[in-house]
This record gives sequence, C-alpha cells and structure tokens, in this order.
Amino acid sequence: MTEYLIKNGFVFDAVSGVKGDKADIAIKDGRIVETSELSSKAEQIDANGKTVMAGAVEIHAHVAGPKVNEGRNYRPEDKLFGCTPKTATSRMGGGFSIPTTFKTGYTYAKMGYTTVMEAAMPPLYARHVHEEICDTPIIDQGAFPVFGNNWFMLEYLKNNEIENAAAYIAWLLRAAKGYAVKVVNPGGTEAWAWGLNCLSVNDPVPYFDITPAQIVKGLLEANEYLGLPHSIHVHSNNLGNPGNYTTTLDTLKIAEGYKTHNKFGREQVMHHTHLQFHSYGGDSWLNFESKAKEMMDYVNAQKNLTIDLGCVTLDETTTMTADGPFEHHLTELNHLKWANVDVELETAAGIVPYIYSPNVKVCGIQWAIGLELALFAKDPMRTFITTDHPNAGPFTRYPRIFKWLMSQEARQERLDTFKWSQKVIDATNLAEIDREITLYELSQMTRAGPAKALGLTEMCGGLKPGMDADVVVYNFNPEAPFTPDQIETAFTCADDVFKCGVHVVKNGEVISNGNKRTLWVNAKVRDNPQVMHDVEEKFLKYYSVNQNNYEVSGHHYLPNPYVLEVDATE
Repeated sequence: MTEYLIKNGFVFDAVSGVKGDKADIAIKDGRIVETSELSSKAEQIDANGKTVMAGAVEIHAHVAGPKVNEGRNYRPEDKLFGCTPKTATSRMGGGFSIPTTFKTGYTYAKMGYTTVMEAAMPPLYARHVHEEICDTPIIDQGAFPVFGNNWFMLEYLKNNEIENAAAYIAWLLRAAKGYAVKVVNPGGTEAWAWGLNCLSVNDPVPYFDITPAQIVKGLLEANEYLGLPHSIHVHSNNLGNPGNYTTTLDTLKIAEGYKTHNKFGREQVMHHTHLQFHSYGGDSWLNFESKAKEMMDYVNAQKNLTIDLGCVTLDETTTMTADGPFEHHLTELNHLKWANVDVELETAAGIVPYIYSPNVKVCGIQWAIGLELALFAKDPMRTFITTDHPNAGPFTRYPRIFKWLMSQEARQERLDTFKWSQKVIDATNLAEIDREITLYELSQMTRAGPAKALGLTEMCGGLKPGMDADVVVYNFNPEAPFTPDQIETAFTCADDVFKCGVHVVKNGEVISNGNKRTLWVNAKVRDNPQVMHDVEEKFLKYYSVNQNNYEVSGHHYLPNPYVLEVDATE
C-alpha cells in the first residue's frame, strides 16, 4: 500500500492527547506509524494551516434496512432533493433525509466519517440490512439488533434467567451478524401489538407479566455477563412527550452500581441514545420546557453512562423508529402520512414525515435542548453528537451543529430568528450559556469518545501509531480569525480523507470506494441446550421463515467482515 506523510497540520486527537499542536501524521500499510518508519517514497500531503483529525465515528443513525427503504419508497418527494451525478469513481445518488446507499457512504466520507453504526436492526430482516450495508461504499458499518421487545428475551427476563438471556443474545448476534444490544421502548413496542404502550418503567407489558425496568435491568446484566464491546444501547420509554424526563431518569438509575468487565476498553454499562427527545418538562405542549440541565446533572455524576444528543436541525425530515406507538402518536399530531409494520416475535416500526419549523415554538425548544445537553456536559468523552438521523434531521447537518456548539454568536443568531424567540428563550437555558466547544472537545465527541464506547479503541477514533489510518484533513485554520459559517463549510467537505490508509477523498472529491468492512460480534457461551431447544421450537411454531433462512451467512452479505471475538466461557 502507498505510504503517506501528512505534514504540518494542526492535529487534534483525544487518544494521543494532542490539542492543536503542529505535527506530521505518517501512514503505512493501512496503519498510523511513526514518521521514522516511512521510506523516501512516501507521498506528502501539505496540511499547513489546516486541521487534522481521526476519522469520525457515528454511534447512532438509521441508514440501512427495511424501515429506511420503506421511507424511500413512500416518500418519493424526498428523492427530488440532493441528487448527485455519477463520476468516474462514484455512483449517482439522491435523497435528502433518506439518501440512497451510495450517497450515504460518499457523503459521510466527504464529511470525514469513516465508521457508522446502524442503530436498529430487526433480526428477521438482517439480510436486508446487510445487503444495504454492502451497497454503502467506503465507511465501516455495524448494526444493532433490537432486543427490548423480543419474545425470547421477555420470557427469559420475566423468569430472571440471565444465563439463558445471554446465550440467546450470543446466538442472535451470530445469526444476524449484529454488533450490540439495542433496546427500543422496552415492552412498549410489544404492547403496541395490543394497541397499548408503556409510558413508565413500571407499566406492565401485556401478556408477558414484565415491566420495562425488568427488561432494561436484565439486558444490562446479560450484556455484562457476555462482556460485549458496547454497553446496552437504550431508547427509553415515553419518547417525545412533555414531562418525559422523569421516565428517562428512572431508566438511567437502573444502571446505578453496575460496573463493566469487558476487554474492549469501554467503561460504561448503559448508553442512552438521542437524549434530546427524552429531556422534556411540562405536562402539555403549552408549558413544554427544557429539562436538559437536570438530565445532565445526573449524567455528569454517573461515570458508567454515555449519551448521544439527537440534535434537531430545523429541517423537513422523515422520522422512523422501532418505537411503533410513538409514530402513531406523531401522525395524530401532524396529520401527515404514516407507515406501520409489526415484525413477528421481535419488534415493530413506524415512519412519519415531519417538519421542524423555526415558526413553531416546540421545534425551537427541541432545537435548544439538543445543544444544551452538549454544553452542560462535563465529560465530552461520554457525550456524542448525533441527530438520530433522520429523526431530528439528516446527518448531513452535523457541520451546522458543530457551528452552533462552537459559536455562541451562531446560536444567538438562530435564536433571534425564531418566530417565538422569547418563548423559546424563556423555556430553555441556551441564551444564558456562553460555553463554546473547542476542536479538541469536538474530537472527543465525534471520534475518541464514540469509538471507546463501542469498544473500538484499538482500531479507530484516534491517530496513535498502530491504529487504523483513518485520517481527515479539513481546510480550517484554528489560529486564524474565522466566522461561524466557515466552521460549517470546512466540516461539510474535507480536503482529504484516508480510510485504512486508502486515499478515498482528495480535494473534496471521492476518488476511491475504499475497502469498507462489516463489523459484527461473535459471542461465545457455554453450550445451552435449553435455549437452542427454545429457538427451534419457536421457529417451528411461530416464525414464517425457517431457521436456516433466518441466519445471515455467505460472502454476498459479508464480503469483508471484521469480527470482534467475545468468549464468556473464559
């Protein structure tokens, strides 16, 4: 492979603790190396006056699978925006809130992202998810199977059978080629099959005689029993409703006292995703208000938690989630078209278009809450920037979020242009916050932090010698005067991006489809005849497919797998 020397850039790397020093980054055989290891033939990249970071890591997005594809099908109007032509090295693409697979990979790469996680994979449709992952160029990807409403899990956890639950998780991760345990509206999505929901952690799940609190606690214990690379990835009950912050706190408190013993470097036992949607005060939309400070006061004090933000970008977008009852609630609020699906024995999903309008007071408050969460965070290594793509807005708006977080001027300018500006200010804390995120903190929140939370510290998120050579050069000089808009422009399109040592973006254009990998976890447990008997029995009795057609295997689905091995028998 070609050798590269990226010279004289301002390096921001939380893994190595480099905070803007001018330094050279050396690449050889797909890895970061010491500059002394390069030969005289190394190609030189002049990064003078530019910012150099590791490739960014997306911990939570919806970019592949049946609900994403259904969103594309029933929103043909979304395809009219953002069309990109075919080039000598890239396929044509389209879509704004739900871009095509090709555009997804190219756009993430041009923004400097090299690892992206699909946040909710229905195991029954894992083959579909992996087909779309295979179609997505350049970026490494993994997928999180959903467990919080799975019939097997509900039965095992109701009886407190943690070893059986762990054995089933291990089997399903292998069968679906999944990466982590995802929990969406625990118990509530199963209740939706009965026309009900679970709005608190103590609401009973119909038929199963179990509560969301028991589901989350049991999955946490099973996850730690296995020692998986990532903690449980939780979307708690009561998303999107005024006053839901109490439910969120009740969920987070389940993790109190738990410690992890995994071998992958993570230190937390629970990740709460898109926290913006779960940090609401008030008892109606009339007195709806931010509870971001109360939420972050708790998160800051609990070292075994990580979060991502779910920032609202003030765009038209397409909401999609395995939280089926919420999507029905949303379509009753905005009266736009709605799609719903039930996935046998496992989960459900809903899809509804949505417009986050600056002329709507609630949307302005939601926008402020997402930013407040980041600005109140005391540990950027546990706080990650997301939009819950596409639910709070498309991932292509990340540079705009960076601008708002790094510039009080940009935040105030946006606040001043809201139709209900004073009401938004009165219901939030944002106007009083003068903190501005630094480039080093940005590297923590988009690189080193999410990589560590995912258990990927040995391969990505940093520029330490020995790590994968995922390197990004942005045309942004931190020592020169700059405007907020220059932040957004620089991070929208990197000058150069290297993915595992391959030069995939040059002068802002895609020049290679790279050498992407599919990340999954092979978890081993002691032989468990009971669980395998249960699996075989339920496939015969209830599933519409047989077990052999359920499991993902073969080069077609996994052309370049990167497998993390876990052995709970050790």
